[in-house]
Amino acid sequence: MTAYIVRRLFWLLVTLIAVSIFTFIIIFAGPVDPVKALVGPRAQGASLTALRHELGLDRPLYVQYLDYMGDLARGDLGDSFFFKRPVREALFSRLPATAQLAACIMALSLVFGLPMGVVAALKRGSVLDSGMTVTGLLLISMPTFFFGLLLIYFLAFRLRLFPVGGYGSFRHLILPGLSVALPWAVWYGVILRTSMLDVLSTDYVRTAYAKGLRQRLVVWRHMLKNAMLPLVTMLGMDFASLLTGMAFVEYVFNWPGIGWQALTAAQHFDVPMIMGSVLFGAALIGFANLTVDVLYTFLDPRVRLT
Repeated sequence: MTAYIVRRLFWLLVTLIAVSIFTFIIIFAGPVDPVKALVGPRAQGASLTALRHELGLDRPLYVQYLDYMGDLARGDLGDSFFFKRPVREALFSRLPATAQLAACIMALSLVFGLPMGVVAALKRGSVLDSGMTVTGLLLISMPTFFFGLLLIYFLAFRLRLFPVGGYGSFRHLILPGLSVALPWAVWYGVILRTSMLDVLSTDYVRTAYAKGLRQRLVVWRHMLKNAMLPLVTMLGMDFASLLTGMAFVEYVFNWPGIGWQALTAAQHFDVPMIMGSVLFGAALIGFANLTVDVLYTFLDPRVRLT
C-alpha cells in the first residue's frame, strides 16, 4: 500500500503542475487586462504601466510562471493584488468558516439521505417510494441559490426561525446547510436505493433472512455496508469540493468562505489569489480521491490496491 500511495502522490504532483499551467494560460489568454480589472477602466496609461511593473506583470509570461512556481516550491503562494495580504493567510483565514459549513452540509445530507435510500429500497414500488422520487427530482432540478432564497423567505422572513444570513452561531449554519444538503440528500438517497436493490438479490442477504434475522439487523449489518461503497466515492469528492467553497451559497447567505473570496478574486483578476484557490481546490480533490481509494480496502476486503 505504501508504494501505491507514493505513486499516487507523485501523479497528484504532476496533476497540480498541469493545473497551474492551464490556469496561468487561461488567466492571461483572455481579453481582460488584470491591471485594468484591478484599478478600474478610468486609470491613466502611466499609472497602469507603473502598477504593472510593480506587480511584475510586465515580464514575459514564462518568467512570471517560473517565478511563481519557484515561490510555490518554498510554500509561498504570493500576495493577493486585491485583498492586500498573503494568499496562504487569506485562504486559511476563510477555511474554518468553509469547513464548518461543509461539515454541516455533509452531516445533514447523511441524516436525511441514508434513511431515505434505505426506506425507498425496502418499500420499492410503493406510494412512499414514488413520492420520494418525485419530490427528490424537484429538489435536484432546482438551482441551489434559488432554493436558498426560498428557505430565506419562508424560514427567515415569514416564520423568523433562523437568521437571514451571517456567520457566528449554530443557527447561522442551518439555512445555508439545508439549501445544499436537502438536494444532495435526495441524490445520495437515489444512489443508495439503487445499490440496496442490487444487494437485496445477493446470496448472503437471502441466507441472513433464512437464518431468521430481523430485517433491521440484515439491513444495518449486512446490506448497508456493501451498498455504501458507491456512496463513499461521492462523499469523499463532494466533501473536498465543499472545502473549496460554494461561492453562490456563501454570497446569498453572506457566509465568509473560500468560495466567495475566490469569486471576488476572479471578478478583479487577482492572479495570485486565483492561482492559490485553484491549486488549493485541486490538491483537496486529489487527496480526497486517494483517501477514498484507501478507505475502500477497509470497507471491502476484496479490494486490493495494486
